[in-house]
Amino acid sequence: MPYTLPPLHCALKMMSRKKALLLLLVLSTLSLLIHQSAHLNCRSPKPSSPGCPPAPSSHPKHTSVAFLKTHKTAGTTVQNILFRFAEQHNVTVALPHHACDHQFCYPRNFSARFVHPHTLPPRIIASHLRFQHQELRRLMPNDTLYVTILREPVAMFESLFTYYNQYCSAFKRVPNGSMEAFLANPLAFYRPQEKFSMYAHNTLLYDLGGDNDHSPADPTYLPSFIRQMEEVFSLVMIAEYFDESLVLLRRLLSWDLEDVLYVKLNMRGPRSKGNISSEALAARIRTWNGLDAQLYDHFNATFWHKVAQAGRECVAEEARALRRACEQLLRRCFGGRPQLRPATQIKNKELRPWQPSSKVDIVGYDLPPPMPGSGAPPDERCLKLAMPEVQYSRYMLRKQSLRTRRRAMLHRPLPPRGVPRPARALPLRHPTMPKAA
Repeated sequence: MPYTLPPLHCALKMMSRKKALLLLLVLSTLSLLIHQSAHLNCRSPKPSSPGCPPAPSSHPKHTSVAFLKTHKTAGTTVQNILFRFAEQHNVTVALPHHACDHQFCYPRNFSARFVHPHTLPPRIIASHLRFQHQELRRLMPNDTLYVTILREPVAMFESLFTYYNQYCSAFKRVPNGSMEAFLANPLAFYRPQEKFSMYAHNTLLYDLGGDNDHSPADPTYLPSFIRQMEEVFSLVMIAEYFDESLVLLRRLLSWDLEDVLYVKLNMRGPRSKGNISSEALAARIRTWNGLDAQLYDHFNATFWHKVAQAGRECVAEEARALRRACEQLLRRCFGGRPQLRPATQIKNKELRPWQPSSKVDIVGYDLPPPMPGSGAPPDERCLKLAMPEVQYSRYMLRKQSLRTRRRAMLHRPLPPRGVPRPARALPLRHPTMPKAA
């Protein structure tokens, strides 16, 4: 029986050399695309449970995000995630004008005038502000997705009471700084007209632009406010379920797993944490912050409804993958689980967190020193991962201001050839005045 070539060899033999080379090029390209696709699939967790929706990383990443950074809700950690994403993808971040420090002139109602001109037009905004939707619509692109985060009111109030004890007059008036004494009779200390009074009463509602002193007996106010929130915010995250919240955020924005890796920032040291000693005290906190409590309960329920829509097991599986990826990053940056340090023990001043008062310890991280003799600078990614809000905001403003000035130089019109530039007038010389005897 005569020997016959396999079909592919026959085809190649019959083809011209040019066609054969073209076929090999096509096959090589397909092989490369398959390899890259497999690599990308490994970067984002793919739910293995039956019925899990596909991970959204195949879609273009959404880059226009307005994050309402509420107080004492892990918002600084979310802000850090957004800042790092913006840097990596060259996205402009709205930052406060110098007159507003690192917040958008909080507690005033947000205005687009508070935004530094070198950070216009932005696609991300993530610094503290009091929510004003109309002003944000003037500032942000039409495709902006609005996101915020809430925290359980009892834990949040304890954090507020400790953190702002020297800023909020209602807290400063309390004998011995006792939270129990304040809650026994809040109206003896609380003055709603004072500048930082919002830290003492329904702070979440105030940050969201609501009336934090509205009577909780009004049955119509809060349901109407919640409906307005639901029309604006695509996602309300819950601080107690931070990893699950990041999974929903990642899916909403079609981001990769690596885009939402984090370390916890702006945390208090052990001696600065209070203790909710009884159920009765917790009940008093919820009663005094009744509007916040109702707001949290509603959006906690809607959060779990969104988790159910995405698939509870799918979200849980992705949250586990996120925690594993965070641990791997921490090992690379810190050689293991990072040790929280008081600001005075952190050698790198770019990593020292701001201290609200001498009575509160805000702890942070220090990167391991480089190997002796290496002279290597700190890993940029690890440095930004641990960078506190104030330093990162200033760094982003410097970086974006430099970019703005460079663009202005490129677009500055040049004088026509052959036309001399006008001479700069010399300052007039004044006779030197004799020094006073």
